[in-house]
Amino acid sequence: MTSDRQTDHGHRTAPGLDLDAYLARIGWTGERRPTAEVLRSVHRAHALGIPFENLDPVLGKAPSLALADLEAKLVRGGRGGYCYEQNTLLAAALTALGFRITLLCARVVLGAGPGDVRPRTHMLMRAEVPGEPTPYLADVGFGAAGSLLEPIPLVADAELHDTPRRHRLVNTPHDGPLDRWELRAQTTDGRWEAQYAFTLEPFEAPDYEVINWHIATNPRSPFQHQVYVQRTTPDTHLSLTGRTLVVTANDGTREERELADGAEVLRVLAADFGIRLPGDTRLPE
Repeated sequence: MTSDRQTDHGHRTAPGLDLDAYLARIGWTGERRPTAEVLRSVHRAHALGIPFENLDPVLGKAPSLALADLEAKLVRGGRGGYCYEQNTLLAAALTALGFRITLLCARVVLGAGPGDVRPRTHMLMRAEVPGEPTPYLADVGFGAAGSLLEPIPLVADAELHDTPRRHRLVNTPHDGPLDRWELRAQTTDGRWEAQYAFTLEPFEAPDYEVINWHIATNPRSPFQHQVYVQRTTPDTHLSLTGRTLVVTANDGTREERELADGAEVLRVLAADFGIRLPGDTRLPE
């Protein structure tokens, strides 16, 4: 494990981050320079390489957001994580590569009813490429089929074809002093579906510690009571909600089946999602 060491291009790694191990975990082997193409390709490799999962809260534990613990779990431990874990790890790696990162927080609007106002609980980030005037929205931790595979330019009405997905970023009206941004994903029938909304107010690590504790331990949090696991491959999107496994192909073809019990869930997690749990793990029935 490294500690604030120099990389071969003069950037410093974040304390405790083994950048070599992280890049090996996501299967990325490009030149380590802070360019738009590196940002795009590292983001995509992370999104395809590390699954989304909330298994720690389901098992009664609030995940640690300490970088060393994230490295042990997501990089070396064969596990995934949810937004605070995924995006903390990506932010550290991008910072080590020379990008300037500002952490943000969004309200999830996907699935919300008319008039519903949800708290800001989703972590994402603004990424700046040295020498380029346009920043990007980066986010590898949104556990849904409409999540970004690549960063999208942070400008009004930007559209991104992050194959096989399409995204749009728009400004929407609200009462606050800062612009309100909304990320939308295109559905298989061509509709633009809102995913989450955010402003560019910076958030800091202690903010996420509080939100993470709330999401992981509040008895009313859905993440505490039901398994949510997502994995995106080049050809499919896999989703496990409770015991319902859904496999969606890039053309929209969908297969769904119910798993028999917790033991089958553990087998599917290992075989289909690449998530390895200790042999004595027992999921709530």
